Amino acid sequence: MSNGTGRPEPVAIVGMAALMPGAGDLESYWRNLVDGVDAITEVPPHRWDEEFYDPEQAHRPDRMYCRRGGFVDEHATFEPLKFGVMPASVPDIEPDQLITLEVAARAIADAGGAEKLPDGERVGVIIGRGGILSPAQARYAQRVRMSSQVIQILRELVPDLDQERLELLRRKFDERLGPYQPEGTIGLVPNLAASRVANRLNLRGPAYTIDAACASSLIAVDQGITELVNGRLDAVLAGGVHHVHDISFWSVFSQLRALSRRGEIRPFDASADGLLIGEGTGVVVLKRYADARRDGDRVYAVIRGSGVSSDGRSASMFNPAVSGQVLAIRRAWAAAGLDPTAPDALGLLEAHGTGTPTGDAAELTTIAEVFGPHGGGPKPVIGSVKSMIGHTMPAAGIAGLIKAALAVHRGVLPPTLHCESPRPEMAATRFAPIPTARPWEGDGPRRAGINAFGFGGINAHLIIEQPSDSLGEPVVAVGAPAAGRATVDEPDQVLWLAAPDPAGLAALLARDDHEVRRLGAEVAARSGGDAPGRSRLGVVGPTDKLLAV
Repeated sequence: MSNGTGRPEPVAIVGMAALMPGAGDLESYWRNLVDGVDAITEVPPHRWDEEFYDPEQAHRPDRMYCRRGGFVDEHATFEPLKFGVMPASVPDIEPDQLITLEVAARAIADAGGAEKLPDGERVGVIIGRGGILSPAQARYAQRVRMSSQVIQILRELVPDLDQERLELLRRKFDERLGPYQPEGTIGLVPNLAASRVANRLNLRGPAYTIDAACASSLIAVDQGITELVNGRLDAVLAGGVHHVHDISFWSVFSQLRALSRRGEIRPFDASADGLLIGEGTGVVVLKRYADARRDGDRVYAVIRGSGVSSDGRSASMFNPAVSGQVLAIRRAWAAAGLDPTAPDALGLLEAHGTGTPTGDAAELTTIAEVFGPHGGGPKPVIGSVKSMIGHTMPAAGIAGLIKAALAVHRGVLPPTLHCESPRPEMAATRFAPIPTARPWEGDGPRRAGINAFGFGGINAHLIIEQPSDSLGEPVVAVGAPAAGRATVDEPDQVLWLAAPDPAGLAALLARDDHEVRRLGAEVAARSGGDAPGRSRLGVVGPTDKLLAV
């Protein structure tokens, strides 16, 4: 399916939802991004026992030298009856399945509700999810093996120990692991992260999970694009989920010495010493751009191109290969029919940016090769949301995509934390990080690139941009001051807002542009612009750029 240029029809992002450290919903996530909130904390006590933290013994697999990361505990709520899930079955279900279901439902609501979706047969669900040992799997493995292994050891060491005492030990193990229902084992199947969404929301297109390490969620989006462009589906829920803070997962990164000893993730900073593990879930609703326009959908951004690659044979599967990363990015820009070296190619690059010295150095070398050196004028912004929420593993790409889509939609460039002294490789690129948010200036469409590079050499890159019909778009409803009670005709369009005080007015302006326009339309319809409230504002020619800040 083509748009007449020989290139595939762009795909639109029409709905989004996120649950990230420090942010229980999409709006909170955006406010944290703009405000530069560092959501990293120490491990909550219930996640793993304090005795596991022992930097002096960190050479052992069961001892950690880092205990800081990104957590969603206070925001991870689930109402089982709302989705027809029996409360008694919840303890046996992987947490990521329930969280994905909740976030997917919010993404649909953000897209206008189920009534704005096509028939369920034409809607698919594709979720990036890791295959490493998850909380419920770890608990089940302990239930199967642990007590029997310990009892066998005790029989060898203390042969006189009677059977009654051994059975008491087994019961204590079972008590520690919690109640168990045999039918609950179905909840251990990894693909249920997608299948449960399809089941509960009655979506009958393909529903499956992808494990491509840290590139999983962007590759899920890439697969969704393929389904839409080929005409097999008319809408796709795509995203990623990671809620694995089991001590065995942490042990892998601790043994690799990939975690930050200082407890701070500093993407592209010269003093960076490793990553911090985060958790999170994000889902986007995708439709063909032409269909989104036909249906009157709010479009956050259009996806112009997507590229995927593997490193192939390289020096090590543990270290990234620049050649593989370059290939994925160039494939995306070729698919978009755009030149990455053009002066106005993009205003934001949401990088992978893990804060590991080897990974950051390789990514900056890749960026310099693909996008070229700085040619004068303002530098495009490079950022990494991991500086605020940690590395969300399979959900890392979707965390970055949602950040970039909101930046494109709202015309604001968010900051990156802890990059006071960029690595020397940054100087060879055309990019620079920013410490505080700023308006996204420029004459052309706002365009961003997103990187997600997976452990083992799997790479993905997306290009998104402002939809063409939102450039200088007319205001839906306008009004005039009370003096004339008149409707303002072109060329002067005025958006009226009112609140009890300046702080309330600022809060109104901080909302989504679509919501701001809706509120302004209500004011105009209700009172011709003469709304109650001591603080009032009239925006003449309310473009996205004016509303962004």
